[in-house]
Amino acid sequence: MPAAAQDQPWSFAFGAASDNRSKDVSKSDLGAYVWGEAEWGAASGLYAGPAFETIDAGGSRLELSPSAGFRTERLGFEWDANVAYKYRVDADPGYDHDAWEFTADAARAIGPVKGRVRLQHSPDGTGSTGAWTWVAARAGVTLAPKLKAQAEIGHRSQENAPDYVGWNVGVEYAVSRQASVSLTYYSTDADADLAGRQYEDALVAGIAFGF
Repeated sequence: MPAAAQDQPWSFAFGAASDNRSKDVSKSDLGAYVWGEAEWGAASGLYAGPAFETIDAGGSRLELSPSAGFRTERLGFEWDANVAYKYRVDADPGYDHDAWEFTADAARAIGPVKGRVRLQHSPDGTGSTGAWTWVAARAGVTLAPKLKAQAEIGHRSQENAPDYVGWNVGVEYAVSRQASVSLTYYSTDADADLAGRQYEDALVAGIAFGF
């Protein structure tokens, strides 16, 4: 997504895409969605803010996710650790509508190439999903001043839902300093006929704005 101004304590971003993909799986039943977020950041590296995204799961059409974390640079790496509370609004009665998620990232850039390793865990996911863990590696490369490509592969282990390997590859073009468009292909090794249509492959187009 486009980078917001770094010398201001608050930054904002919003956008839309043809599918809401999280860990390479659809959260919007293969439908289009919109999202938005606001973030307050301090010079110390602490940050916090609210976010929302539209979904189609458990009777809910809206997920809210306030979060807080800490960023720093050490030993040539960018480190980021955060915690987020996920709340699905107006979910069906009996549906587990909330979850805590913990994320840790380590990233490093070498020339035009930037890599990132992510570890993410929830002790109890939304819906019928119990505890889950996601481990992923991503690499991106700047192809031109406004064009970059990236690919990611990850593995999710989860209770009461299928374990799977997911991957995606895509490109992003900066239309301006505040706007970008993207095209990304998502896939998993899960059998969508058994696990659900949210695991189907998809080519997703998106647009994002940041300031």
